[in-house]
Amino acid sequence: MVTTVASSPSKRRSTNLTIREDLLREAKALKLNTSQAAEIGIMAAVRQAREQEWLKNNQEAILAHNKRVDKAGPLLTPYWARD
Repeated sequence: MVTTVASSPSKRRSTNLTIREDLLREAKALKLNTSQAAEIGIMAAVRQAREQEWLKNNQEAILAHNKRVDKAGPLLTPYWARD
């Protein structure tokens, strides 16, 4: 199983990023921690890419499951949907 980026503390590493000047200026004016903000944005992008990859890899199973539910209904009926 692949762990998420935020699941374990990791060593920090310096890197170069190219960021729009106006955005960086506004972030600094608001006294934001730009390194932390960039890291949060990258984590969100990684999470979204993993979700899309998972959906792509499991598309056949999802379609088969949905087809079975359409044909036979859910395996379990929630208490609030019972007669």
